Amino acid sequence: MGSSLDFAIETLGKRSIKSPIVMSTVVGDKIANYVTDDTYVRLSISVKPGAQQPVKKNQILECAGPREYIYFTPAHVHAGIVSCGGLCPGINDVIRAIVRCLWYRYGVTRISGIRYGYRGFLPESPFGIRQLDPDSVDDIHKLGGTYLGSSRGGGKEVTKIVDAMEKLNLNMLFTIGGDGTQRGLLDIAEEVNRRKLKIALLGIPKTVDNDFYLIDRSFGFNTAVDKAVEVVAAAHMEASSAINGIGLVKVMGRESGYIAACTALASHEVNFVLIPEVPFNLEGYNGFLVHLEERLKKRKHAVIIVAEGALQDQLLTEKKTDASGNLKMADVGTYLRDRIIKHFDERKVEINLKYIDPSYAIRSTAANPNDSLYCERLGNAAVHAAMAGKTKLIIGLVNNEFVHLPIRAVISQRSHVDPEGNLWRDTLDATHQPALMVNQFGK
Repeated sequence: MGSSLDFAIETLGKRSIKSPIVMSTVVGDKIANYVTDDTYVRLSISVKPGAQQPVKKNQILECAGPREYIYFTPAHVHAGIVSCGGLCPGINDVIRAIVRCLWYRYGVTRISGIRYGYRGFLPESPFGIRQLDPDSVDDIHKLGGTYLGSSRGGGKEVTKIVDAMEKLNLNMLFTIGGDGTQRGLLDIAEEVNRRKLKIALLGIPKTVDNDFYLIDRSFGFNTAVDKAVEVVAAAHMEASSAINGIGLVKVMGRESGYIAACTALASHEVNFVLIPEVPFNLEGYNGFLVHLEERLKKRKHAVIIVAEGALQDQLLTEKKTDASGNLKMADVGTYLRDRIIKHFDERKVEINLKYIDPSYAIRSTAANPNDSLYCERLGNAAVHAAMAGKTKLIIGLVNNEFVHLPIRAVISQRSHVDPEGNLWRDTLDATHQPALMVNQFGK
């Protein structure tokens, strides 16, 4: 994995300013240590018996954390923070962490929040800039949504965005967003380079789908699973209390079924998990509906989780995109609901189906403690990287260590549930569903 990618981290220049953060360079003195640029984490931790080849540069990742010497003079820093795309639990936690780390650890007091995503940079934007300080962000982690507002689109207006950054005299920008947001940040970085500007550009990965490549998990994912488990419990109660009850829950997961799979594992009450990575037929001798019939005959109720990206290859007749460049998907939840009802109506079998789509309720909630902790550390690591003059990178957790990842590497592809991997194997063990619900030989 990642063997052809370049993990070198770009910097704005030589670091010559002693960090105001007092730490140690001595191991064993019981004082927190600075992180050096020659501290790395292996990308792949898998090994085989026998002689091992030397570790190559494209197999290791630079560790995140405070450096002894920094690039920017804190008094000269004007930092910007922007959140883009859909909502996700933990955005406010990240904003709060960035502001407090800049202010208290480095003495940076000029911090501007860009309102409503990249569109807040545009000259026609009516939203203005929100000045941030520890008092203004003190309690925002208790709230869902985003304190700065968000929107899709605007990221392609690179010239206007960089013009605005120059007018504001920003010398670092923190972008909280998903794949499209970070692609936009890379375009912004190229324009910044063209103008020879010294601006540190840092990304914090935001997607409840957990589909960022290379990263162990993106923030908000744990909270999404936490809330989805509550919904599944309700769906199971409805299903088990009715004649041939069926609970159908749609969860987020445009291209990756991580939320669906992990919710099934955490709840222990799901009988079928339908995700984009594993093909299935609805009709036919080995189709999903036949297996659902068999489940009802045996146990008199069933709970189904479907990821929003499932069946899109069959449902989409034309491809359209939203302002962020994301494919507009058909509603697999309502489609599946109607097909199930029709299937049993034709067979004159009574069912009681309850369909629940909690997507917006989940993504707009406040982060749970696990995600809140993760967001705090992501925000701190981003500030340390920016103050050290590092740029064009995303902060991520790899093999349980915080590292610097080049934006280009992270957006090169998406992460998917491996149908032959241990997560999906454990999901099948939990649900007892067939390994494949696909008809063979055209039957």
